[in-house]
Amino acid sequence: MARYLIPGDVTIRSVKAGDARKRLNDGDGLYLRLFVKGGSHGWRLDYSHQGIRKTLSLGTYPDTGLAAARKKADDARRLVGEGVDPSDVRKAAKVKLATERVESEREARGEPPAGSFESVAREWLQEVHRSKVGDKYFERTRLRLQQEIFPWLGRRQIDSIEPPEILACLRRVLARGAVETAHKTKQACGKVFRYGIAAGFCKRDVTADLRDAMPVVATKHYSAVVDPKRVGELLRAIDVYKGFGITRAALALAPLLFQRPGELRCAEW
Repeated sequence: MARYLIPGDVTIRSVKAGDARKRLNDGDGLYLRLFVKGGSHGWRLDYSHQGIRKTLSLGTYPDTGLAAARKKADDARRLVGEGVDPSDVRKAAKVKLATERVESEREARGEPPAGSFESVAREWLQEVHRSKVGDKYFERTRLRLQQEIFPWLGRRQIDSIEPPEILACLRRVLARGAVETAHKTKQACGKVFRYGIAAGFCKRDVTADLRDAMPVVATKHYSAVVDPKRVGELLRAIDVYKGFGITRAALALAPLLFQRPGELRCAEW
């Protein structure tokens, strides 16, 4: 198909307002639409992809000169020859640019990248965890993630993290002898991954593969009165106790309510 039908830029500059022509054809699908919406001239390329006729905008004249428009057209034709739709390539480039701009703004504000473990974890903390637990429990969970996981995996994309990487973080905690903290940190990570699955950030909970990779928490048994006769002795001892009034009230309520000391102490009428 014939190309380069426009002799040169002089031909384009010679077009004056009121020209009856609607376009200058350069051949092989490339043409210059004149006075687009009454304004400047616009380069267009008509092409076919998978049997569908499409049009691609290549810029405006004079910002995009004749030589530049031809080069853009050649690049687009090359993509079509490779089975790629140049419109899709352009859309993908725009999405990438917009994403990079958003990420740059997030970084400037000191926020983790979108889709990173830290970003998903903080979203889970605020949207789910805070509504389910008290302030102290919430803060403990946040601190575990912030101190034990974020420094190493926080800015990694959550769907790229593998079980050995989570285990490496937990082993740092285990090395301090904090076995229970390591298990609770693992549980928190599991909840973050499961939230990530539901929200579309990742496909699986990698902490499920760590089920047998950590030592168990040592169980500590507390002494208890199990002999009915000794229960009577305990009740009589409580009855004759002469300590502080608050303590006497708590001891009297304990066998009636069967609450832990901390729960009994924080109980409200």
